[in-house]
Amino acid sequence: MKKSVFNIEFQQSNITSKIVVGLERISEVFKVLLWEHAKVIGLSPIQIQILIFIAYHKSELCNVSHLAKEFNITKPTVSDAIRVLDKKKFIVKDYSSSDSRSYSILLSNLGKRTVSETENFANPIGAQLENIEIADLENVFSTLSKLIYQLNRNGILTVQRTCYGCKFYDKSQNTDYCNLLEKELLAYDIQLDCPEYEEKSASKNV
Repeated sequence: MKKSVFNIEFQQSNITSKIVVGLERISEVFKVLLWEHAKVIGLSPIQIQILIFIAYHKSELCNVSHLAKEFNITKPTVSDAIRVLDKKKFIVKDYSSSDSRSYSILLSNLGKRTVSETENFANPIGAQLENIEIADLENVFSTLSKLIYQLNRNGILTVQRTCYGCKFYDKSQNTDYCNLLEKELLAYDIQLDCPEYEEKSASKNV
């Protein structure tokens, strides 16, 4: 109990605890901002998140199984969200794959309009980041990208598509390199959600 990250006395002398609590507070901001948009259009936060995800990802990732992994929720929860979105005409189910039992989820015209109206829910956070020095932002981003990869490696985060976990990524001494693009990657070149991501073998690490 004494060494809990939420113990204020312990936080004062432990930078890791301060960062964990800081991340928790930022996650609360995301929830608040998302709920504000959700209430206006009559959808739940996860339904909005699903619509935004579908808008920007390839069709093979837009199915119930993958969405459950993406958002760390159960398949029945995703199925319920999809059922509501389908009933309200926000999505279209595409059964054109070879497996007639499965389908990809596409946005309807209403869904596309809804995404355009809600995808800016996190803009207030981005606006505050604009006031921070670029060198500090690069350090924060570098730390976050590595943390996301490590959480995935330890099974805490189900899905990640960072460069560090991609088969095209190489690291030689202090240089990050993409074999697909055939170029050195600077700190701001590292991707958190790369469309060309392909998982590398478990034997390789950052």
